[in-house]
Amino acid sequence: MLKAVGISAHEADVYRTLVTTVTASAEEISATTGADCAVVQRLLAALAEKGLARAVEGRPGRFAANPPEPALLPRLERRTNDLEKARLAVTDLTETYRRHAWARGPVEMIETITGAEALRQRLRQLQEGARDELLWFCKAQYVAMPSGTNQAEFEALARGIRYQVLYEQAFFNDPDAVDNVVRAVRVGEEARAVPALPLRMAIADRTVAICPLAPAGSVADPDDVTALVIRGSSLLDALIALFERYWEAGTPLRVTSEGRIGEAGEAAPDSASPAPEDRHVLSLMIAGFTDESIATRLGVSKRTVQRRIQSLLNLAGVATRIQLGWHAARRDWL
Repeated sequence: MLKAVGISAHEADVYRTLVTTVTASAEEISATTGADCAVVQRLLAALAEKGLARAVEGRPGRFAANPPEPALLPRLERRTNDLEKARLAVTDLTETYRRHAWARGPVEMIETITGAEALRQRLRQLQEGARDELLWFCKAQYVAMPSGTNQAEFEALARGIRYQVLYEQAFFNDPDAVDNVVRAVRVGEEARAVPALPLRMAIADRTVAICPLAPAGSVADPDDVTALVIRGSSLLDALIALFERYWEAGTPLRVTSEGRIGEAGEAAPDSASPAPEDRHVLSLMIAGFTDESIATRLGVSKRTVQRRIQSLLNLAGVATRIQLGWHAARRDWL
C-alpha cells in the first residue's frame, strides 16, 4: 500500500507494529512479526532514515514511531507531481505521434500482435487506458480471453467507463456464458444480442481498435493467435460504423432480480399478455437464443420450448417468429 511513497511491505509491517506498541525493540518486533531479528534491525534503521521511527532516548535498543504525515505526505506530493508530469509527457507524445503518423506511412496505423498472452495483455491495457467507453463484438469460441475472465472490465465499469457489448447467438452456448453476462450487466454493462457477428473486436474511446483474427468456427492455437491494433484512420472509422449498425439492430439484454437474462420489465401482464414464464421464453428467442439453448437454460425439453413459442404465436395472432417479435415490441411484452 505504501510502495508508492517508497515504503516496502516489510517496512510497513514493522512501522505498524511500532504504532500499536508505542515503543519496541527489534527482538520484540521479531517475536510479533515472525521476521528475523537482524532483518528487523535493518528495517528499523531504514525507517529511522526515512523519518518514520526514532531511537528512544535513554532506552538503548528501543524504537518509537514518528507521525506518518510529516514523513510521508511530502513524498506523496512529489510522487503525485512526477506522475502528473509523466501523464502530460505521454499526452504530448501521443499527440505528436498522431500528427506525424501519416508522414511515416499508413502501415504505421496498423500493428500486429502475435500470441494469446500478448493479446490478453493488450486488451487489459486497452481497458485500463480507456477514458470514456469500450465497444465490443463478442463472438463464440474465444481466442485469448475466456468468458468470465475479463476482470479489467469490472474495474473499468467501477471507474465509470461505459461498456456497450454485442454478443452473437452462439456465444451463449459456451459454458457459463449466460451467468457471466448477467454478472456484467448487473454492474453496468449495456448488452445486446444479434444472430451473428462478422468479427471479434474491441474499440476504446473510438480512437483505437483491437481485432483478433481467427478462422470461422475454430479456436486458434495460443501460439498462433494474431490480432491487429488499428488506430485513427478510415479503417477505424469503418469499424466504428460497423459497430453502430449492429448495435442499432441488436436486441437489448436485461437481467431480472432473480438473475435471469432476457426478461424485461416489472409490469404485470394484462389478460391478453403472455404469462411470465412465456415472456422469458419470448425474450430469449428475440435475443437470438436457439430453441436448444433456451431449453438448456430453462431446464426443459426443446419440445416444451417450441410448444410455448407456438402458444405465443397463437396469442399474438401471427404466423412467423419475426411477426411475433414485431407484435411483442408493439404490445410492450418485452
